[in-house]
Amino acid sequence: MENLDHNNESGSNPKRTRIEVDVANLPTNPGLRIKICNYHPNERDQIRRHYLQNKPCQPVDHDFPQSQFGKTKRRFNPVWFKDYPSWLEYSITKDAAYCLFCYLFRPDIGDQGGGDSFVTEGFRNWKKKEKLQNHVGDHNNAHNIAQRKCEALLNQRQSIQTIINKQSDVEKREYRTRLNASVDCICFLQRQGLAFHGHDESKDSNNQGNFLELLQFLANHNEEIDKVVLENAPENHQMTSPDIQKEIANAAAVETINAIIKDIGDLLFAIIVDESRDMSTKEQMAIALLYVDKLGHVNERFLGITHVNNTSAVTLKSAIEEVFNKHSLSISRLRGQGYDGASNMRGELNGLKTLILKNNPSAYYVNCFAHQLQLTLVAVAKNHIQIATFFNLVAKVFNIVGASCKRHDIFREKRLNQEMSLKRPGDTRWKANILIGLLQTFEFVFDLHLMKGVLGISNELSQALQRKDQDIVNAMKLVDISKQRLQFMRDDGWNSLLEEVSAFFSFLDNQLETYIHDMRSSEEFSALKGIGQLAEKMVEMKKNVSYPLVYSLVTLALILPVATATIERAFSAMNIIKNRLRNQIGDQWMNDCLVPYIEKDIFKTIECEEIMQRFQNMKNHRGQLSKIS
Repeated sequence: MENLDHNNESGSNPKRTRIEVDVANLPTNPGLRIKICNYHPNERDQIRRHYLQNKPCQPVDHDFPQSQFGKTKRRFNPVWFKDYPSWLEYSITKDAAYCLFCYLFRPDIGDQGGGDSFVTEGFRNWKKKEKLQNHVGDHNNAHNIAQRKCEALLNQRQSIQTIINKQSDVEKREYRTRLNASVDCICFLQRQGLAFHGHDESKDSNNQGNFLELLQFLANHNEEIDKVVLENAPENHQMTSPDIQKEIANAAAVETINAIIKDIGDLLFAIIVDESRDMSTKEQMAIALLYVDKLGHVNERFLGITHVNNTSAVTLKSAIEEVFNKHSLSISRLRGQGYDGASNMRGELNGLKTLILKNNPSAYYVNCFAHQLQLTLVAVAKNHIQIATFFNLVAKVFNIVGASCKRHDIFREKRLNQEMSLKRPGDTRWKANILIGLLQTFEFVFDLHLMKGVLGISNELSQALQRKDQDIVNAMKLVDISKQRLQFMRDDGWNSLLEEVSAFFSFLDNQLETYIHDMRSSEEFSALKGIGQLAEKMVEMKKNVSYPLVYSLVTLALILPVATATIERAFSAMNIIKNRLRNQIGDQWMNDCLVPYIEKDIFKTIECEEIMQRFQNMKNHRGQLSKIS
């Protein structure tokens, strides 16, 4: 058995001032981590468990950049992840490979096992794959020693604390029952978005909180549970403390997110982002993903919230990249981005969408249709005095009526109990039907290439006119050049344009014609309502295999984010979780409550055993789980 007393590791200082580490927000990017020996000795094992539970950072579908090696360009090969799935990591920011095991347990013994190349500096010699196998080495190599220490750390049956506090089979079964009951209560409260503990959780308190009251209710109706929980449990091992509640909630949220990430797999997706202040006036950024699963179903999944110090485009992009790294998502699989239309997100030069487009030109931006309608209304009101006056009058009526409970009741009675609130924007997915129809026309492709040419010719002129320090002489010169190029395109550019369009369109032409004839002759596709049902039916009938290009167009149209309704619902849920009476709830705990509450359908599929095992592996626990009978 490996020695698990790590307090005397080289480089450690037992007298170092202990700084609380937020394990949930540890950097996932291996190129941004600090050395494990720089953490306080009492924190290291918890940090190691966190990284081991969350698996190596492996952005499989990232567009890995090429580097020059002599006369040849080479890059990281994602196939290597399959060869070394348990330890090999890749940093997108550093374009370098790392070893998870060596980062967590590598002793300070010079260059054995590759030295710092796989720990701090990173490995970038892509032309020599054999270096990866050399890093693993033989049984006594530093890498394999570190791997055995990682395995021993997760094997609690071999830990020193477990050996000292050896438990009988009866005690293990009682611990499993006690933990299972706590997990069931926490999961129920998460699904309902309810508060956990109260102001006074003492035995004689009348305000113990929802968790303890629910646990007591469960014990009153189950004799087996009643024997091992609350006052019938050991005083120092009741599994009901606030810290235990938070850890269980975190385990449940992580398993829910993992299920979502697993469902996405290697599919393309779009991102929907919005920011809002919570009850304690902290800026929170919410992230949701939009994708078409392997059955053809369109899914919008809430990924979580993250606290941002400001809403500048650079800060938001950094936060998004950290979330992507945390879940091994690659920005190269991003095909759509949608935001709330705020100026800091939609700016052409410095906005978030522009920064993401620099990394991935295929991440098309679609302005939220709900905001487009609102902006259209504002524009109309500004240009028509009568309409502006009308809406001002309506606003005043709502303010006057809404300020009085009596007037509110009278208004509701006169309007047959209709509430005075604006309805949420309905499903705008039908707009995708128009989009897919346009994509199939020759005119659309022709216009696309024509505008690409025209805008390309005038790009330098457009950029010059937008600069703050405008150079009028050069700007006028660019005007003349643009006019000359446009005239040349008009006189001699049509033939080349038509050839370009024909070449592009013929790539899909034959398959599209066959697909159209197939659809018109199939009764199964005659009663479909909307493009969403089309995608599902194509998968059901395996037409996605027969017409992969057409199916790709359908899925791309479906994942373009047309509204930010999912994020708006997330902020509504945030106000439920973190309300006026619970305004001190921390960011991580709020996120752990939000994810299962919003993604109830996914959360229901998570087995209690998965949550218990994750909780058990977070750190060493006095109790040991018995085997499932």
